[in-house]
Amino acid sequence: MKPNIASALLLAVAFAAASAPAHAKLKVFACEPEWGSLVAELAGDKVDLDVATTALQDVHVIEAKPSLIAKVRSADLAVCTGAGLEVGWLPQLVRQSGNTRIASGPGSFMAAAQVKTLEKPTALDRANGDVHPDGNPHVQMDPRRVLIVARRLGERLAELDPANAATYKARGADFEQRWLAAMAKWKNEAAPLRGRNVVVHHISWVYLLDWLGMKQIGALEPKPGVPPTAAHMSQLVATTKSSDTLAIIRAAYQDPKPADWLSQRTGVPAVTLPFSVGGDAQSKDLFGLFDSTLAKLLAVAK
Repeated sequence: MKPNIASALLLAVAFAAASAPAHAKLKVFACEPEWGSLVAELAGDKVDLDVATTALQDVHVIEAKPSLIAKVRSADLAVCTGAGLEVGWLPQLVRQSGNTRIASGPGSFMAAAQVKTLEKPTALDRANGDVHPDGNPHVQMDPRRVLIVARRLGERLAELDPANAATYKARGADFEQRWLAAMAKWKNEAAPLRGRNVVVHHISWVYLLDWLGMKQIGALEPKPGVPPTAAHMSQLVATTKSSDTLAIIRAAYQDPKPADWLSQRTGVPAVTLPFSVGGDAQSKDLFGLFDSTLAKLLAVAK
């Protein structure tokens, strides 16, 4: 081979090596804002992150739009709640995208599968409403469970992206230190809420109430996803009035009318809680989610 041709080939190889990315970023598809926020805490700029929903959407009933299918198609990891929460749309997204990487195995991470779920039914009966066979899926409202999810998600990120394992480990340790400090602060602040009674819109607050030592005495939905009858609402008015009820709780995405109706007839304040990251102006991340939630509950406890 002539020297000038050999030199040209070497230059071409060197240019290609220099222009090629040293390490393609892991692509993560998060079903809900809380898990998107957690991925951001643990991975920072080491991943490309897409979040499918917002705190102002009911994640039980998301439309499988082409834009979401495109995001799922390129994902290396799906981080979702699981326990049946996304059963109406996530399987359809995965199927239409043709992405087998996140259908099962390491590319599929379900937060509820990492922790012990509450309200797991002993028998399935449609007469009981929209119950979840694997238990109540809304585990993001308990910071103790969030910590367990964070540890296991950090391990999964390192498994899929070993080149950045040290970063995930360091960021995970930093998150855990800050989270434990925040949990201690929240526990101290929340002392006035222990033992207090609340009415809820939808049965999605069991983890928050379990963590805070509060009690649900009624729900606007008599069964999950089932509209209330006049008799149910009449009984709920009586129960709310007679139980020293602190508040009527609804999520940011829910219609305020039912809770306001009950509030007007009982004098008990209706409180809108963020429920997920982005549910109000303060809930910019997971820390803000719990700061805001406690602040709003404490405001009515004074």
